[in-house]
Amino acid sequence: MTPPKPKKLAHELTLHGDTRTDPYYWMREREDPEVIAHLGAENAYFEEKMAHLKDFREMLFQEIKGRIKEDDSSVPYTKRGFVYRTAYELGDQYPRYFRKPVEEGEEQLMFDVNEMAQPHEYYNIGGLSVSDDNRYVSYGEDTVSRRIYTIHVKDMLTGQNLPDQIPNTTGSSVWSADGQYLFYSVKDAALRPYKIMRHQLGTAAQDDVVVYEERDETFRVYVYRSKSRKYIIVGAAQTVSTEYRLLEATAPLGEPRVFQLRERDLEYGIEHIDDRFYVLTNYQAKNFQLMVTPEGETGKDHWKTVIPNRPDVLLEGLELFRDYLVLSERKNGLTLLRVRPFAGEEYYLEFQDAAYMAYTSVNPDIDSEVLRYGYQSMTTPPSTYDFNMRTREQTLLKQQPVLGEFDPANYRSERRFSESRDGTQVPLSIVYKRGTPLDGTAPLLLYAYGSYGHSLDPSFSITRLSLLNRGMIFVIAHIRGGEEMGRHWYEDGKLLKKKNTFNDFIDAAEWLVKNKYTNTDHLFAMGGSAGGLLMGTVANLRPDLWAGIVSQVPFVDVVTTMLDNSIPLTTGEYDEWGNPNEEEYYHYIKSYSPLDNVEAKDYPPMLVTTGLHDSQVQYWEPAKWVAKLRELKTDTNDVLFHTNMEAGHGGASGRFEAIREVARDYAWVLDRAGLADTKAPATE
Repeated sequence: MTPPKPKKLAHELTLHGDTRTDPYYWMREREDPEVIAHLGAENAYFEEKMAHLKDFREMLFQEIKGRIKEDDSSVPYTKRGFVYRTAYELGDQYPRYFRKPVEEGEEQLMFDVNEMAQPHEYYNIGGLSVSDDNRYVSYGEDTVSRRIYTIHVKDMLTGQNLPDQIPNTTGSSVWSADGQYLFYSVKDAALRPYKIMRHQLGTAAQDDVVVYEERDETFRVYVYRSKSRKYIIVGAAQTVSTEYRLLEATAPLGEPRVFQLRERDLEYGIEHIDDRFYVLTNYQAKNFQLMVTPEGETGKDHWKTVIPNRPDVLLEGLELFRDYLVLSERKNGLTLLRVRPFAGEEYYLEFQDAAYMAYTSVNPDIDSEVLRYGYQSMTTPPSTYDFNMRTREQTLLKQQPVLGEFDPANYRSERRFSESRDGTQVPLSIVYKRGTPLDGTAPLLLYAYGSYGHSLDPSFSITRLSLLNRGMIFVIAHIRGGEEMGRHWYEDGKLLKKKNTFNDFIDAAEWLVKNKYTNTDHLFAMGGSAGGLLMGTVANLRPDLWAGIVSQVPFVDVVTTMLDNSIPLTTGEYDEWGNPNEEEYYHYIKSYSPLDNVEAKDYPPMLVTTGLHDSQVQYWEPAKWVAKLRELKTDTNDVLFHTNMEAGHGGASGRFEAIREVARDYAWVLDRAGLADTKAPATE
């Protein structure tokens, strides 16, 4: 079988005196039967080329599924008189949500998402919000995977949904104190949340009132309730600027007042307690500082420093309690939790692994002296702890069970640093099974993201064990574009410095080869979304390095997408990638955009995946990229392309269907590495 060969239609795109040709531009029509037929043909070709791995894919799926405790429950938490938990029963694809009164009473099934999902190929609910009197629960429902949610309201006294239905939202909503009004955000044609609306229970959604409308297309809006419960907070944010408005939850019909007007390059977040606000901000602080201001004087001229800026520590988050501040910090690439009592000595929680992630968990009670936090590493499954901030006593509440013969002692994690061509030291998180040879012969999968200031932490993965148990080394490269090493790490990997991201990844790969973790015949790369852009660029720059590349939902047509403000995310990301309507950014983006730089040369084997309903990276970007690669490349290596016809950016919605997609990608990698043996590997 030969790969599908889509038709080519002449189409030119000219700007700044430069003309680009895009013969596959016609693929943008999602409803076009010819587009659907082409994607179907690609899926058929994919399945034929993967036919020899059919049994292996199923074995991988069953192997991964077999590690998961199917009948499992989350750690319960208490909120306003009720204890909440989620649970799965045997065979469940989706969770069940429960609650019971703290004092007395039966546990109540709030939602059985398995039942709710039955009529749909894709299903997701989110944004659960309980009214102050605990009677109503609002939630968002997405049945397409475009991240467009319809909000519903369930009456927990009757167990039935109210007639109220609010379409075209982000899914999240907050209640007024009296439980009669919902505040939520709606999306425009480009799926940008741009209005905050107020809905009165029992009325039609078309009668809802606009509370705030954002007219700047580079900003998105959202709404949340302060932990103190006093305020409904309306937020507007772009890449480099934020702005908040306050509305007292007891006065839902009032006019929100501005906390601090937006300014270019001023970012801040707020949390309230008693008569003051705490402000986490980059005001006069590159790595952010914590400030405090009186409730009635919120402009930045009134902000007073509590935790100052530090050049070697990024201040990332705040959990506020009546008697304590808990700060999430990042130093030298690792997360730290710092407890600061309002009276007494401050201290840090202690962690043992060389590479790990620690994070605050569900802490709804502002009066508590117990911090709930999570911890995991590449060898330690996700663990939930309660930590008494007064006595410093710690209790392990739960560690994610891993069924079978899993023993963390059988795996080893390392933290090393590669050196990029400009001398920058880039952290690498490495994990492998003990006994794996470190002489350059082992296969290795290198993973990275490197955009939006998103830091990739060295987390545990129950699916990754299928790679490690077969002798594959897994490495996360914490390249510039994230924030692992501080705010400068992000700023040095965006806009006109974006190429640092790609160079860091390539140089990390070469460092791993030089230091005998692997060799180029066994070196694989994987990334998704903006990490898929990374995959496309490094394939163009250094195709000789890779034994294979997996590019998931890849952002590969950067110039065309960033010139089209009808596409979701475009206008809000000019400060991430640059605006190609400006000539300098146009030429810089074009110089690395994967689709624009495909050449007639040898490329490594590739697996490319997407979702038809993807709202973040449109399916046509990888579809066009694959077609151009096949047209120009001079080798005989396969470029395989698979589209999930029912899903979007996040893939399949059910927990087991999602595993099938992981098994698909892993089977391809392991086959290329010569490890696709249907005999299960030893775990000891």
